[in-house]
Amino acid sequence: MDKKIIDGCKKNDPQSQEKLYRQFYPAMFALCKCFFSDNHDILTAVNNGMLKVFRNFDKYDPAKGDLFNWAYTTVRNAALTLIRDKKTRLTFELNENNSDAVVNNPFKQLEWKDIYYYLDLLPPNTRYVCSLYYLEGFSIKEIARMIDMKEGTVKWQLNECRTRLKEIFEQHNRNRNIG
Repeated sequence: MDKKIIDGCKKNDPQSQEKLYRQFYPAMFALCKCFFSDNHDILTAVNNGMLKVFRNFDKYDPAKGDLFNWAYTTVRNAALTLIRDKKTRLTFELNENNSDAVVNNPFKQLEWKDIYYYLDLLPPNTRYVCSLYYLEGFSIKEIARMIDMKEGTVKWQLNECRTRLKEIFEQHNRNRNIG
């Protein structure tokens, strides 16, 4: 990371902020695409997050970690806040005793471009729970707390993700075998 850009951002220099924004934009857009399918929502989350980065730049401590990681976490939290604000929660509850809800990661054999393609095919609620669990590595309990959802609902969303992806993968394989 260019020290000149960091120093400029600390001084609220618009040109430095723009350079940092442009440098981080592709990764932040890809992150927010995991949570939203609508470009407007993706851009809102990226912009809200980067605005928080610039407003709180004085709180960034290089001794605690890389600037990119700090900004990534800030943008991810902004996306989660947007999700909560939009009140797009599902109210369906899964039986809390269902122990087979979490099995294998359906994404482990895929490349990133394929993961984003398949995530786009999922409903928004399922997509963001799936992204937090399989791609970000959060536990069910952490996800439930972050997005103000019951653990049973998170488990249901993960089960829904696996069910839908299984159908999508099977259809994809059938189409590949035909052509």
